[in-house]
Amino acid sequence: MGNNYLEMKERHRHAINNFPISFAFNREQLQDGMKKLGLSPDETDKVVSVGGGGFIRKNDIEAFVQLNVDMAKEFLDLIEKDTTGKGFICEMFEYELANHEYCITYDIEPTLRALGLSVKDIENNPILQKGLAIAKSKLLAGEP
Repeated sequence: MGNNYLEMKERHRHAINNFPISFAFNREQLQDGMKKLGLSPDETDKVVSVGGGGFIRKNDIEAFVQLNVDMAKEFLDLIEKDTTGKGFICEMFEYELANHEYCITYDIEPTLRALGLSVKDIENNPILQKGLAIAKSKLLAGEP
């Protein structure tokens, strides 16, 4: 059986990679990105930053917002469908706890930030609590 959380992340990565978006951290990358978006390097008035060095054409803003709304909805729907905390919720916590070196730091904040969750979200949701507890226990026990 696959990891539903990783499968979702891969779908989201694929969707972003297939969206007309460019990233630039210097003038040369900006010029290349503008060309990639079908614009001349001097048409910077036709693009908008989406953070992290990314930029899109202004006429793609609505589609980009919708893509992000759809991805957030899928994430929340998958959390909601896991009524035990032993499926998707546990998988997401396992992945992000390991990714943020919880077994070394014992700091949950980076994991929660990566998931867009807060301590209050966990405190107010017994299923999230259960999934987190299972994931922590598996990670600290060295289980795959």
